[in-house]
Amino acid sequence: MEQEIFTHVFDNGFTLLAERMTHVRSAAFGISIPCGAVDDPAEKLGLSTISLDLATRGAGTRGNRELSDAFDQLGVDRSESANKEYHSFACSLLGRNLFPAMELYADMIQRPHLPADDLDASKAISLQEIAGLEDEPMGKVMSELSKAYYPDPLSRDSNGTVAGIENITHVDVQNFITRHYHARGVVLAVAGDFEWNALLDRVGQLFGTWRTDVRQPRNYPDFTPTSRHVQKELDQTQIAFAFPAVAMNHPDALAARMATAVLSMDMSSRLFMNVREKYGLCYSVQAFYQGKRYRGDIIGMAAARPDKAQETLDRTLAEIHNLSQGIDAEELDRVKIGVKSALIMSQESTASRASSLSSDWRIYDRIRLLEEIRNEVEAMTIEQVLEYVRSHPTAPISLATLGPAPLQLTV
Repeated sequence: MEQEIFTHVFDNGFTLLAERMTHVRSAAFGISIPCGAVDDPAEKLGLSTISLDLATRGAGTRGNRELSDAFDQLGVDRSESANKEYHSFACSLLGRNLFPAMELYADMIQRPHLPADDLDASKAISLQEIAGLEDEPMGKVMSELSKAYYPDPLSRDSNGTVAGIENITHVDVQNFITRHYHARGVVLAVAGDFEWNALLDRVGQLFGTWRTDVRQPRNYPDFTPTSRHVQKELDQTQIAFAFPAVAMNHPDALAARMATAVLSMDMSSRLFMNVREKYGLCYSVQAFYQGKRYRGDIIGMAAARPDKAQETLDRTLAEIHNLSQGIDAEELDRVKIGVKSALIMSQESTASRASSLSSDWRIYDRIRLLEEIRNEVEAMTIEQVLEYVRSHPTAPISLATLGPAPLQLTV
């Protein structure tokens, strides 16, 4: 099936990406705004998340309840999130309701009410999220790994801190939205049932004249990763580690992803078979490649009984190091099948395609065709994967643990 891809950048810097999917009658779109926890003032951590929450509580001519009702009447499945670097709005719906839903989002991001009376409730929700992390051991250890592995402000938790949230005022929220909610660098990605010329015209009317401003480039400082342990009496020690890989737009990014998939893609992968099944050390163990435009990382995690935790860590890292000794053809074939299967499934999901359009644009400055990706996967050889593994050592490793006793990096 030939893909129909469209792109347009308006004069104000607002970008429209679209993929027409003729076999569906639904549609999905996402809007991403370049702002997040990295933009919080150091003494007001959590401001980004609070600002996004208030932005959804009424916009244009509608109050909070009226806005929610309007989305419900259109049958919109929606979500909003504030992560470290982006505010993201996503929705799925019937194609015939695409433009009315976009009108609601145009109000939300250009004309939010930011009700001052709701600030305390919004802050209370964030404080509950922070408190709840203490009851989610894996989430907690991943947060600790982020602090140990990434430089500030990239290491921040999007939920912020108790002290930071308590310092936030309504004026802070207004200033955050005014500073970051403008057209330049914002991406709207649409996939599904639409007609391009009509879409272009309507998006131009809704967003093409939105005010614009300058966005400063983000430059993160050099940072030497560390390791840390948080003492807590648990039945299972939580383990998380990370080490550098190539960035997503690097020519070797696919080799990095496939090497990691050999280790941890399914229940036939090395970590599952050689750490969990062979030795019965832990219930869960995995590793994955995480890529961005400017950096890449290999992230690993496991959970094991305290008396088995050190051996679990040792054997997990040993499997990663042993990957350079060779990969079987069957292993690489299984990974290729898995990647291609994911591509096929993504063709049937408007939400997945909309997300991929936005991700590609952010990372590559273009939209990659599925056939291009499929051909690249098919052409990957064992030699290419091994060359990547052997030329990119697993160091320095940053380790974070949560449990009764700290662990050591011995491998």
